[in-house]
Amino acid sequence: MKKGFLSGLIFAAVIFFGLLAVCFYQAPSVAGDNLKEALYYQKLSGKAVQCRLCPRYCAIPDKARGFCGIRENRDGTLYTLSYAKAVSFNGLDSIEKKPLFHFLPGTKTFSVATAGCNLRCKFCQNWEISQRRPEEIEYVYIEPAELVRRAIASGCPTIAYTYSEPTIFYEYMLETAKLTRAQGIKNIMHSNGYINEEPLRQLSKFLDAANIDLKGFSDDYYAKLSEGRLEPVLKSLKILKEEGVHLEITNLILSGFNDDPDTIIKMCLWIKENLGADTPVHFSRSFPMYKLASLNPTPVETLEKARTIALDCGLKYVYIGNLAGNLAENTYCPKCKEMLIERRGYFILQNNIKDGKCKFCGEKIEGIWH
Repeated sequence: MKKGFLSGLIFAAVIFFGLLAVCFYQAPSVAGDNLKEALYYQKLSGKAVQCRLCPRYCAIPDKARGFCGIRENRDGTLYTLSYAKAVSFNGLDSIEKKPLFHFLPGTKTFSVATAGCNLRCKFCQNWEISQRRPEEIEYVYIEPAELVRRAIASGCPTIAYTYSEPTIFYEYMLETAKLTRAQGIKNIMHSNGYINEEPLRQLSKFLDAANIDLKGFSDDYYAKLSEGRLEPVLKSLKILKEEGVHLEITNLILSGFNDDPDTIIKMCLWIKENLGADTPVHFSRSFPMYKLASLNPTPVETLEKARTIALDCGLKYVYIGNLAGNLAENTYCPKCKEMLIERRGYFILQNNIKDGKCKFCGEKIEGIWH
């Protein structure tokens, strides 16, 4: 047998068995597991399970993970692999960064996140952590009690579950929220709202405020850009409102995708009719990011037009985000039109809300101000 032929045969064998290994690849265990059994799942036959945390209802065979890559089936028991594995935690965030403009303005919040998300947004601004699995990114193991201790030490009146998707670290968030509530610290989250009713209502018992990303207002948009659906997000918004959680909405506008005026009108009217005209809405400027890095930043005129549409639809508090210095960062009284809160980026320059009312005309202003 010629030497060249033999070498080629060996090379082909290596490629074949390499591909075979990929086909039968099983997700590796996360280093330093510290496993936590997941909440909200159902055991199926043959050691399979069905996750019931989010609207995907993933049916997960043994030794496999769900769509999010965070919840793994081991011998018929579903575990969360992100529990207490914080990839980001600090007490330096302005609450305006969440963004929450009608909830304790001018205060700091202690923020925490783990890896993972249950959507696949092509425009994700935190994709370095949200589109990663726990074993793919460095983390610090911090139990809920220790996390609360650090939050208390920071002096922040709130703890924020943010950056990635809090639904993914639901068990970690829920346990922490129970402890912080007992210590008099308020709980807030920034979420995509892609969560089922039962776990959301349970969480809402300990949740004080939420900003939900309403990414678009059609199933087509969600399917193409986020691999999700619109209806579950709308349902989550209504549940949060029903549960008495302070609610604000962010709509990141991408030119050519969700900036159609008719769609924005439909969205604003839905918000007014289902959540109330006093629900704060943030139209956020997008910048080239992740898989849509070729896009141009959202034109300023597009954002201003969206804000005008929202105000014309009857929404009282409409903001433009990611555009420092724009007058639409400020809060205005819906009755007398006087400036109530003046903002520059994440800084508060003046606040004319007294006892929850406009200082100038006495109009009640929706929000939590003390």
